[in-house]
Amino acid sequence: MHTETAPSATASQGCGSGACQCAGAAPMAAQPVAQVNGIALHAPGQRPDTPTLRELAYTELLRQQAVQAGLLPHHPGPDALSAPELGDAERKVIEAMVDEEVRTPQPSEDEGRRYYEAHKPQFVVGQALHVRHILFAVTPGVNVQALTVHAERALLELSHKGVHPERFAQLAAELSNCPSSAQGGDLGWIGPDDCAPELATELFHLQHAQTGTGVHPRLFHTRFGFHIIDVLERRSGRQPDYEEVRERIAALLTMQSRARALHQYMSLLVGRAQVEGIELEGADSPLVQ
Repeated sequence: MHTETAPSATASQGCGSGACQCAGAAPMAAQPVAQVNGIALHAPGQRPDTPTLRELAYTELLRQQAVQAGLLPHHPGPDALSAPELGDAERKVIEAMVDEEVRTPQPSEDEGRRYYEAHKPQFVVGQALHVRHILFAVTPGVNVQALTVHAERALLELSHKGVHPERFAQLAAELSNCPSSAQGGDLGWIGPDDCAPELATELFHLQHAQTGTGVHPRLFHTRFGFHIIDVLERRSGRQPDYEEVRERIAALLTMQSRARALHQYMSLLVGRAQVEGIELEGADSPLVQ
């Protein structure tokens, strides 16, 4: 006997078409509205990306602090429970408040000298390297592990003592994802400001980077991918005295000190607030940078 079964309560619901994607699709859960002390940062049903949401949260924290200090008026009206968009005048008030509340200690002469002694290569002027490289670019969807193995094999071949002098240029032409591959990977003479910061640190700013030529014994990893680096020639440059770079070091240490103070200030505001729907740490808002 044929018996009809009632559809299960857990069966997927759809429009009935086999070609339709809605069959079996679970309804999406509504994203909670992120709030700071009960003030919504976005409309229900909307969800800004994480960096934007954090910026909105930090800005609202600062606005509420300015209201509490009597520097900005309360936010009245039917939208009082939503974070208002700030105009230039309000932003200037907040910036002035932050400047007043966040004190940045000035670095001492001893601190400046200690920094100079610990980072001397950073201040060398006139240094340059004649460099060639092979770039194994990390692009979306690439198998990074396989790419690393491929790059390591090429580096191993180029590191052998008996390798032919022309082999680097040949491999650069075959493997490199940089336009310099047409010149055998030759980048010409470069200084610290002519390459990615990661390369500049390794090639110019570290103590071990001050001498020697030839193929570097390990891969360099930058935002662009993996590099095999061959230093052909070098100009050592000149090490300036501390007095020549005193103002530059003072500005650098002041900037670092202000960044720490701003982070502590924002962390204090976050710790006092009731924040829902987003994780906050320190000072990522452009208003306090």
